[in-house]
Amino acid sequence: MADAPPRNPWISKPWIDLLIGCGAWSAPLLLLTAYISSSKAASWSFAFYFVALLCNYPHFMATVYRAYHSYDEFSKYKFFTLHIALLLVIAGLVAHLWYPLLPWIFTLYICWSPWHYTGQNFGLMMMFARRAGLSPSEQERRALHLAFIASYILLMLSFHTGSSPDPLILSLGLPAKFTLPARGILAIFFLASSTWALISLSRRGSWKSLLPAATLVSTQFLWFLLPALIELFSGKEVPQTRYSSGILAILHSAQYLWITNYYQKKEALAAGNNSWSFPRYLLTLIAGGIALFVPGPWLASRIFHADFASSFLTFTALVNIHHFILDGAIWKLRDSRIASHLLNKRESGEKVAAASANRFLASLRWIAGTNPLAHTLRIACVALLLLWGAVDLLHFYWANVSANPSALQRAARLNPDDSQLQSRLARAAEAAGNHEAALSALRHAAAVNPENISLQEGYARGLITAGHDSEAYAFYQNLLLRAPHNVDALVNYGLLAQRLGHGPEAIDSWERAVTQDPVQSNAQLYLAQALEQSGETQAAARHYRSYLQIVSRHKEEHRAEMPTVISSLIKVADVDADTRQFGAALHGYRSAAQFAQKIGDSNLQSLAFAHIADAQERSGEPGDASQSFQQALLLDETQGDRHAAASDWFNYAQFLRRHGQPEKLIFACLLRAEDHLSPTPAQDPSVVTETSDELNIITKALQESEARLGHAEARKSRDHLAALLSQALSLPASAFSNPTP
Repeated sequence: MADAPPRNPWISKPWIDLLIGCGAWSAPLLLLTAYISSSKAASWSFAFYFVALLCNYPHFMATVYRAYHSYDEFSKYKFFTLHIALLLVIAGLVAHLWYPLLPWIFTLYICWSPWHYTGQNFGLMMMFARRAGLSPSEQERRALHLAFIASYILLMLSFHTGSSPDPLILSLGLPAKFTLPARGILAIFFLASSTWALISLSRRGSWKSLLPAATLVSTQFLWFLLPALIELFSGKEVPQTRYSSGILAILHSAQYLWITNYYQKKEALAAGNNSWSFPRYLLTLIAGGIALFVPGPWLASRIFHADFASSFLTFTALVNIHHFILDGAIWKLRDSRIASHLLNKRESGEKVAAASANRFLASLRWIAGTNPLAHTLRIACVALLLLWGAVDLLHFYWANVSANPSALQRAARLNPDDSQLQSRLARAAEAAGNHEAALSALRHAAAVNPENISLQEGYARGLITAGHDSEAYAFYQNLLLRAPHNVDALVNYGLLAQRLGHGPEAIDSWERAVTQDPVQSNAQLYLAQALEQSGETQAAARHYRSYLQIVSRHKEEHRAEMPTVISSLIKVADVDADTRQFGAALHGYRSAAQFAQKIGDSNLQSLAFAHIADAQERSGEPGDASQSFQQALLLDETQGDRHAAASDWFNYAQFLRRHGQPEKLIFACLLRAEDHLSPTPAQDPSVVTETSDELNIITKALQESEARLGHAEARKSRDHLAALLSQALSLPASAFSNPTP
């Protein structure tokens, strides 16, 4: 038989219940958060941290208060209040000693949080439905329950699609081609199942009685489905892991405090405590929440020199996990005492009295008693915790919001063993040009958390920036012994090995990097360049191709690398030409020329045309080759690169000779090449030295051409050089139709 509907189904006032308890304020707050977090990220982070002290932390304390404030509650849930708590304390100690455990704990917390939110939303929905006298049937309850579960699974698929950008959050790396349709199906199921259940419920009650349940369904949609739908239909990625542990945590906490305030007040009144006060209860929760989160990381850092950043995350994750476990145990509507308070059912006075007997452990009675000294002690503890919370908030502001060098230094004086803070100090010092201070901060960050590979890499990169290549090389050697599969370390180690003259070691390091991560573009490029230098052109071409494939799939990320892309296209085409795959070679060269024209790089465009000409000649198309040579030379004359122009004029002269063109044209081209390489008074002597061998070759070829031409004709050609060059650049393709002699 259904429960008779109560006269007042609301917990507090209807608008408060709908806004906070049912989450009706989710839409405007989520929109506000999206706007503020994108425009003023630092200020928003501080606001979130401040709200966490007043709302998020207290909501954890509300569960602790409920489970530990009386002996009968403590005993009833002893497995959770004692044994599970001790197990999590041990996990926390291990995580402080062995950093690799932290990502597993943190990932568990991140993945469990949405399930916890889902359970609370579903429980409140059932509570409101039953308080309104709707009494959902088994089919209706199951439909709503499955819909909420589907929304959670959808969110988990979003979490675990692809790789995780956050080193603290582990991802299953599920492929999007599988998770995308699955998320779509789950979204449809949520909408269909929840809509059916609400329509079915509406047949037995008014829209007012259904409003809280419908609002909670819409809240679940906003919290879980909306980000996924935005991603599905717009392609814009929503960082749902941080979204789930950020604004959703605040909304959930406010919801939790709203219901626990109601429950604790009713429980106190049922036990005969007419002096219960919400302000006093809230102050207890705020102080207790600070006690749960703030002292632990500070003591671990200041006394045992643990990394404050890692310690804070460890405490955050473990307190949350304990809260999830304990909360799931103590909030059951089938518990008669809970039902009596939340569903307005009656429980016998004897039971209430029994529940309030032996309220405190004997050892705690004095502290909670009326003794003046105990009262003073309680006030002192609360004051100390509030002060500690204020100091922690100030430290957060200096380290994250103000973030100027002097503020960072003040934060470091409060707590120097904070790897994140030291990393920010390093960036600030680097921006100010103080490389030694930056390196010192990076060294401190690496030392305070030697198990954190990313911090070790940061210090190693700092050594490179400061010019300590040998020290960085040795550091990477030790780092790779601990993390042999770290791709970034392998890439940087290869660069250092190459710079220090250990070529084979560099190649080996980059080969290991591309084995671990074939889409690591830098490793593919460096390996290709090193193999090319060692004469292994075929192997180099394979890695150049891999590099180009990666770039083509991620064009926006590599937009600044276009000159490198063009050079790589030319080098791959060179190998194709060497293996007489002229069609593929010409396609690669032309693509390079088009890209070079697009970015306005005449040097690379000229180089591509010169290579096109060479491939066309080798494939038996000298007429086409002549036109390509001429395009390259026209670009040379406008780009100002005298060395490239000299090389192209010399090669064109050799081409003309091979195809029986007049000697005076050959002489004019060689004369122009010599002119481009001849030193000028303002030219750097080192450049002159580098080009002297090439100049000697050109001069020798010019002398041989002059001998064939004759001195008189050569003198005449010098006088008409411009006309001869113009004639050479306008030779038609038909002039090369005769077979090469």
